Amino acid sequence: SKAFSNIKFNFVVQAFNFGVVSSIVFGFSRLLISVGALDKALGDGMVIGASVPMTINMVLVLTKSSGGDEAAAVFNAAFGNLVGVFLTPVLILGYLGVSGDVDLGSVFYKLGLRVVLPIFVGQLLQKFSKTVVNFVKKYKKYFKKCQEYCLIFIIYTVFCKTFLEGSEANAADIFLMIALQFLLLCFFMVVAWYLLQLLFRNQPKMRVMGLYGCTHKTVAMGVPLINAIYESNPNVGLYTLPLLIWHPMQLVIGSALAPKLSAWVEKEEKRLEADTPDSHAGDDSTGTAAAADVESGEGDPELDAEQGDKS
Repeated sequence: SKAFSNIKFNFVVQAFNFGVVSSIVFGFSRLLISVGALDKALGDGMVIGASVPMTINMVLVLTKSSGGDEAAAVFNAAFGNLVGVFLTPVLILGYLGVSGDVDLGSVFYKLGLRVVLPIFVGQLLQKFSKTVVNFVKKYKKYFKKCQEYCLIFIIYTVFCKTFLEGSEANAADIFLMIALQFLLLCFFMVVAWYLLQLLFRNQPKMRVMGLYGCTHKTVAMGVPLINAIYESNPNVGLYTLPLLIWHPMQLVIGSALAPKLSAWVEKEEKRLEADTPDSHAGDDSTGTAAAADVESGEGDPELDAEQGDKS
């Protein structure tokens, strides 16, 4: 409930992840395409990858290992993926337009069938069926493996279609795109960090979570979304590739930063605790009591001596 009520922070994270990242990548990719530096399909793929929501598991794991706000991570990851089912297609089609091979009605029907319906059924089972919940918990590692294999199979079929139809992109374009994705990810992480510092200076746990939430992108939901929108497009593999590059990069960079961020959060928490007025309350009360003693004459050696002579 506390994570939900932090509207300002949640808005900044979601707006940066969906709006800032996708708009900057769109402008940057259009520039590269216009000067002939990047293949159009890969440039479109960069925009598509930048429009998907944040990853769930990776954001939660990295936030926890970095000492960040876990409740905020849970809420933003779940909310972002739920909103992304509807917002991501709107962003992608808004940036790239509705081409002849994209049927909007078919796209939203596939998204509802492949993404929304499974989520809805899963939530119902989790809420009302203890048997199913216990079964899933018991065989959780097998379900996770099955999920990974299904995702790999989807990616395999996507690239099979691209290789079968052929593409104008060459190896140089792909290596350039990899370098660009790395630079863009680093750029967005730096911008997000300083933006969060400006808006949430004395909330280190939230800044750490925001760093991951603002810049991470999901493959688990992104690939099915892309496949649903561009299933009949021969370039669907190239549309997916930038996201597949971004995903391991965010894991490597996040894992490298986690120990440093955890130590930084601990240091900041101690600093904030030392700076709070309560930590000086004892000193202030002691000083006040001493001042009161002086005013009343108690504890003053000269005054005590003078009173002794009079007696």
